[in-house]
Order: sequence, then structure tokens, then C-alpha cells
Amino acid sequence: MDNLLKKIRDTFSSVFQSRGGDQSIVGIDIGTSSIKAVQVRVKNGRAILETYGSIALGPYDSKESGAVTNLPTDKIVQAITDVLRESGITAPNAAISITSTASLIFIVELPASVTEKEFPTAVPIEARKQIPVPISEVSLDWWAIPKRQEAFEDPVVQEEGEQRAEKQNTQVLIVSILNDAIERYKIIGAGLGKNLSPFESEVFSSVRANSNRELGAVMVLDVGASKTKVTVVEYGVVKGFHIINRGSHDISASIATALNISFAKAEEIKKEFGLIGNAPDPSVSDIIRLSLDFIFSEAKTAMLEYERTNKKMVTKIILSGGGTLLKGFHEASKKHFSCEVVYGEPFAKTESPAFLANILKTIGPEFAISVGVALRDLH
Repeated sequence: MDNLLKKIRDTFSSVFQSRGGDQSIVGIDIGTSSIKAVQVRVKNGRAILETYGSIALGPYDSKESGAVTNLPTDKIVQAITDVLRESGITAPNAAISITSTASLIFIVELPASVTEKEFPTAVPIEARKQIPVPISEVSLDWWAIPKRQEAFEDPVVQEEGEQRAEKQNTQVLIVSILNDAIERYKIIGAGLGKNLSPFESEVFSSVRANSNRELGAVMVLDVGASKTKVTVVEYGVVKGFHIINRGSHDISASIATALNISFAKAEEIKKEFGLIGNAPDPSVSDIIRLSLDFIFSEAKTAMLEYERTNKKMVTKIILSGGGTLLKGFHEASKKHFSCEVVYGEPFAKTESPAFLANILKTIGPEFAISVGVALRDLH
């Protein structure tokens, strides 16, 4: 674990050691290159950040830090146990997010005549049309998306709007998660000896941590190690989701291949210089920019598809995930999108010592999923 995080852990321990009696929970984000954990608790209706930590998975697979891994369950349990110990996390309750690669998220429309009591029959029938594996191999969950009503003071106009809403087809958000993935996460949870909350897809954890229920549509651009997730959120509801098969690991791999250097050295160069220039080899920024252009292009296509289908504009893009902390990433993203681009601040939804505000703001995008899944159980 990073020495800085050890120091922060010690700070949190001294600040909060006198406070007790409240139920705490640890939110865990199991990525392909690292694991993030955040411990929070509720006191007087407020979410209080107690401690957090991160650990690279590469060394558990005889690889460098930052490398993408595919570890067996026992190694994952070992890594989580290590990060919990190093972070001083002791909460008996845990919430774990399930990777988006093990789930499928989509929206279907049901006739207005179908009642919610009929959803358990109607939804699986529609889901079969979208899911590429037998329905018996997945677990389904769904939510009816609230119908928009016209909000006018004139009661006649308002009544007409309500009547139109009643006649509209019902949009249903469906989440399909592979049963094998659920069983794997159950085994991981059992190995930790924690009281587990129901699992949820990392997409919803990320939205909870990053979104502030803005008026209008926003897009969360979450750049991980192996994948980039694009989620469009409208009034707090997920309205679109897309996975781009490229992430921060691919950038380091491209640098390593182009310059004929080790992955570890490429990772070091990427983190130190990013897009700001002055790298040992002037081609580094071009290599990085080429990978980012692909990600931005795919994300913009997903955004435009949402705008075309829903006839609404995306008004803001929220950057999330460790990959967005690359130097120059924010500036580069603003050149590709014609709307406001900001970093997510998941730790802003918790209370913590004021002198840590800048640090937490800087590293926040990395911990969005772990913060989000922890907050679900505290709200």
C-alpha cells in the first residue's frame, strides 16, 4: 500500500478513535488491476468517512503494479484482507460491487396496459430478446422508470399531462447478472467473514457517488484499467450504458510496445508525464493521445446515440475512475465534448477532516465505486 495512505490511515484512526457506537460499513470495489475499499458510518444522519485504502493486484499475479489480472478467488480474498488490514478497516458489514463485465444493463418498453403485478412474467420475456445467454444462467432485477409528467400550474394542462403519461408505454430498466459471477462474489464474501449486503452492479455504485441528481442528462465517463464505462443518467435514473474495451492499462501497454521498454517503466512514464510533454521520448504524448482519442470517440458515439433516441442533450460529463487522473486528461476531454466536463467528487458526500479535503478531492475519482456501494446501505 502507498505510504501516503498509511499516513492517512493513522490520521483517521487518531481523529475518530473516540467516536463509537455507530454501525460502520466497508464498500469494496474489486477491479482488474486494483482493489479499493472505503469505510464509512452514519452519525446523526450524516455519512462519515472513517478510512480507506487501495492495493495493486499485479504483485498477486507475479506482474507489475497497474497490470490487468484475472486472479482466482482465493487470491482476491487475500488481497482484500491485506488492504483492509493495512487501511485499519474493521467494519463487520461489507458491500461489494459486481464488475460491469458480468452484467448487462438495458431498457425495454412494456405496453401501458401491463401492470407492475405482471412484470415478473412480462420482464423475463422481453429480457430474453436482449440477453445472449440462456435466461437460466442469469439473475434479473428491474425498475420501472417514472413517466415524465408536464408540470404546469394550470390544473387543466397538468391533468392532460397526467393522462398522456398514463397512456405512455412503460420503460423498464433491466439488470442481468451472470449467476456464476454472483456465486464467485458470494465465495469472496464468505472468505472475508463479513456480513454482506446484497450485491449491485458497479454502474449504480458509480452513479450514486458521482451524480448529484442534476436537472437534465449527464454522462459518467469511468476509465478503469481494462474497460471504460459510459453511463448516461437522467434525473438520477440510468438511461444508457456502454462499455468500451480499452482503459488505462492499454495506454501503458502501447507505450511499452512502442518504446520497447518494460510495462513497469511505461506505467511510470505515463503517470509522471501524461499528456503534458517533457517525457524522455517525445512520442509518448502522441501514443497516449491516440488511445484517448479512441475512448473519447466511442464515448461521444454513445452520447450522441442517447441524444438521438431521447431527443435530449447531455449537459455535463463527469470524469471518474483512476484512468481519468492522467495528467492532461481533463483538458483533452474538454476538446472532444461540447458540454461541461468536471471530475466526480465522491468523498464530498461524506464528512472528513477539513485538512484532508484537497487530497480526497484529488483521489476521489479512483474511489467512486467503493464510496458509492458503501453509501447505498447507509442511505
